This record gives sequence, structure tokens and C-alpha cells, in this order.
Amino acid sequence: MFQKSWLASGVAAAGLMGMLVPMSAQADFVKDRQISLGLRNFYIDRDFNQEDAPKSRLGSWTQGFDFRAISGYTEGTVQFGLDVSGQYAFRLDGGGGRGPDTIIPYDDSKGEQAHEYGRAALTGKMRYSKTELKVGEHRPMLPVAFYDDTRQLITTYHGFLLESREVDKLTLTAGRFTEISSRESSGREKMYLFNGPDIKRRSDGLNFGGATYAFSPALNASYFYGQLEDIYQQHYLGVTHNADLGGGYGLKTDLRYFDNSEDGKALYGNIDNHSYGAMTTVRKGAHAIGVGYQRMLGESVFPTLNGFAPQPYLVNWSTVGFVKPNESSWQLRYDLDFAAYGVPGLKLMTRYLRGTGIDRGNNALDQNVESERNFFLSYVVQSGPLKGVGFEWRNIDVKTRFGTGTASGPDYQENRLITTYTFKF
Repeated sequence: MFQKSWLASGVAAAGLMGMLVPMSAQADFVKDRQISLGLRNFYIDRDFNQEDAPKSRLGSWTQGFDFRAISGYTEGTVQFGLDVSGQYAFRLDGGGGRGPDTIIPYDDSKGEQAHEYGRAALTGKMRYSKTELKVGEHRPMLPVAFYDDTRQLITTYHGFLLESREVDKLTLTAGRFTEISSRESSGREKMYLFNGPDIKRRSDGLNFGGATYAFSPALNASYFYGQLEDIYQQHYLGVTHNADLGGGYGLKTDLRYFDNSEDGKALYGNIDNHSYGAMTTVRKGAHAIGVGYQRMLGESVFPTLNGFAPQPYLVNWSTVGFVKPNESSWQLRYDLDFAAYGVPGLKLMTRYLRGTGIDRGNNALDQNVESERNFFLSYVVQSGPLKGVGFEWRNIDVKTRFGTGTASGPDYQENRLITTYTFKF
């Protein structure tokens, strides 16, 4: 059910802000505002190719709306602002019996998907010099917490986030998130481990801090620490380097390291996971070829949050994840921008990922294999009455083999058809 009261509260709060801030201080608050309404038509079909299974085929067809009103700041030494957001989606097809599809909330007792869902939230913000504090809803892109826009509604977090750029080339980040709104949820809830055995064991909050420093325009490094209270601690170290090889060639290299262990009361028991990964991409003109390698070490799965919150700072993050105990994975990726061939707006991405050596509690580690093949084709209309309308087709093929290499896991073929457009006011 769409929580309309939240949106009403947001409108009322915005009006109150307008009354309390003197007219002379409102100039930038109003002038720098950004108001948008994003539309997303999303069709997903996941076929497990198991005719005798009760939920061998999952999917839905939905229409979504993402409204954002981002204010500017008031004038003065200490400046204030207020953002309002609202997300809403409704189902366009019958779909009630197609099971939990990771998009629409699913009622196990009724055995059907919801007809509509949504949420709304506020974010108050304050700025002093080059330091900014935001309290409310967030869409972070951090190694310790990342928003998810791969489905219909976007995964968001709730709490406070402080970011400072007072020192040249250095960005300091700190904060605390107490709740999460996952991609298939109408509300928000405390955080827990997605892969945990008992989701009733929830944390009171995620505390985090980190720093990113640009040593040069081509080289930067980051360190972050995250603590999901009484569940896990996480350390992250990452380095990114861009090199000009001459002759129109460029080389980008990403090095990533995570170390995860239990915290406090260890509500999910001991957590033993650390990983390292490297991704290198060569680009020339319209073409880019990338190769990535990732290794999971320890006895635990890489910890992820409610709703399978994404972790794209892992170089081989994908639909499968490739985060199982002791898993080694690699990928080969190719990108093509058709603008170089006279079709601006048309792009292709395809890649193949393969993971081996998964520890499933037996001795045949080298025969536990999972693989994924992606084919993404997108186009954004460049001119005319449909300018800005985006179309995308995503084809995902997943195969899993256990033990002898013949025992099949959850194989599936998935297709996503997405149409997007954003109105800017």
C-alpha cells in the first residue's frame, strides 16, 4: 500500500520551510531547485525451465513513478534545504500467481503479488562551507551501502550522512543508517543479513566512515569502515587508475579489497569473509574490453543487506553475485558505443562471468561451478517529440552445476524490457 501520509507530510514540511525562511534568504533555495518525475515501464520474465515446479516462472509488468524535488540552499553562512521524494508503482498484468519476482511485494499467505506499492520520504540538509549534512532518505553510492535501481522502486536508506571536502582532493564521509527500504518493499525496516538464517535478528544501525583521496587526475584511493551493529564489521580499500597508452588507447584499472568479520553480539554467528578483485579495461574509441578476477576467502558468504542490496564495488558483482565461500570468479566484458558509427544513443554491453571452487561442504570444490552471460542493448532517442525516451533489453542466462558437474542448480533465462523517460520541471 502506498504510504500517502508520508508524501503529505513532505508537502507540509516544504510549505513550513517556505514560511519560516525569510524571503531574502530564499533566492537560492528556490532558484537552484531541481524537480523531476521519472517514468519507468518494467517487464521482467525469469524462466527456470522446470515445468513440474510450482513457481518455475516468475515475473511481472509494472509502471513506476519516481518524483524528486531537490531544493537549493538558503543564503547565509550556515545554509539549509529540504528534499522531497515519492516512489509509486502499479502492476499492469495479471501476474498474481507468478510468485516473488524481486520487484512487487509478495504475500505468501495469499500466494499473490500486490497490485500497487510505493513510499515517500523527506531529506533535510544543512551546509557550511564545503561540508554538508543530510538527514532523512538517502541514495548512497558507497562501498558500505549502495542504492539499487535495477528493478522498479529504488532501494534507499534512512539516517544521516555527513560529507566534507574542506581539504583539496580529499573527501571525508561519515554517517549512520538505521533503516532500509528495499526494492520490493512499501515501507522501511531495520537492517539484517540477506543471507542470514533468521531475519528476525535485526541490527539497530549501520555506522560508517571513510575517505577518498585523489593523488592525481588519474589516480585515487579510498578506505571505508562499516559496522552493522551486532552483526558484522567491514573494511574496504580500493584504488582506481586511468592511463593514457597513446594512439587513442586508454587503460582503466580497479583494485578492490574487503574484509568482513562478526561484530558485537554476532547475531548471525561468526562471519569469516575477505575478498580481493581486479578489473582492467582497455578502451579505444567506441570499443572497450575488460577482464576481471575476484576471489572470496574464508568460510562465509560475502554479507549483503535486506533485499539483496547490491555491492557493485565487487568487480564481479552481477545477478548471481559470485560471493560464495572460497569462490574464484572471472569475467570478460565488451562495450560498444554506436555513436561512432552514426547511431548516437545506441549502446551494447555483453559479458560472461564464471565462478568455480565453491565450498558447499563437500570435497569436489573444483566441480562446483556457476556462470552468467549478459547481453544488454539500450537506446535513448536523441531528437524529435520522443527525445529522451530510453529503451533497454537485458537478457541474462544463468547456469549452475554442483558436485560432479552434472547436477543442475537453479538455472534460468531472464529477460527485462525497460522503457524510461524523465520530466524535468
